[in-house]
Amino acid sequence: MRYLGKGWELVRKPGLRRFVLVPLLINIVVFATLGWLLFGALFNWMESWAFFERFGEVWLVEKLQQILQFVVGAILSVVLFYAFTLLANIIGAPFNSLLSERVEQHLTGNSPSSDPTFTYLVKSIPTTLRSELSKLIYLALWSIPLLIISFIPVINIGAPFLIFAFGAWMFALEYIDYPMGNHGHFFKQVKIRLRERRSTALGFGTIVALFSMIPIVNLVIMPIAVAGATALYVDRLSIDHPHSNKDTTR
Repeated sequence: MRYLGKGWELVRKPGLRRFVLVPLLINIVVFATLGWLLFGALFNWMESWAFFERFGEVWLVEKLQQILQFVVGAILSVVLFYAFTLLANIIGAPFNSLLSERVEQHLTGNSPSSDPTFTYLVKSIPTTLRSELSKLIYLALWSIPLLIISFIPVINIGAPFLIFAFGAWMFALEYIDYPMGNHGHFFKQVKIRLRERRSTALGFGTIVALFSMIPIVNLVIMPIAVAGATALYVDRLSIDHPHSNKDTTR
């Protein structure tokens, strides 16, 4: 979990600040715009549920409506939140990959071969988009059973917690994919590597998810998480790292 703090330290380094600006602006625009439009529509829709009006002022029915609104609202909010995050990362993927590359070079002491150019960013778009779309499909496939669970009585009480756990896993996949992708690993390989180090992945994903739920902080979390995930990769997940096959997080 401490790697999110490490990411905060890294993005403030003089040599790395310029690579943070574009991902930061993309995240702010996506969350501010879509959040204002969609979450407002979501809560207006929930308040207009007509099904319960036929029962009048029955106390039990009112409580049931409140519980269902909380569960459905929590689940849809989390799903939309992760969808926003993935959208922001799809748009900012080339810049996030570049930030991850420069963070790794800063940590390992290897000098970059050249400064980033517009041509470099354009060439990296097909690879990064392929990876981001794979994550989006993965999210959509897992969201279906999680949403179904949310409508099963009794079991649905635990649905928000299951979705949060899945979200933590998605955050780990999302951000650690950048340094691994820079080394030629595809999304399938990222999943395999993180399953081998599940506790490490969930620890990082959980702290990112928690901070991502804090207003204002969630607007700046993306570049911090990219830098933190890169530091985590260099220290613990790199195949070439001498300690990468030992789980030292416990």
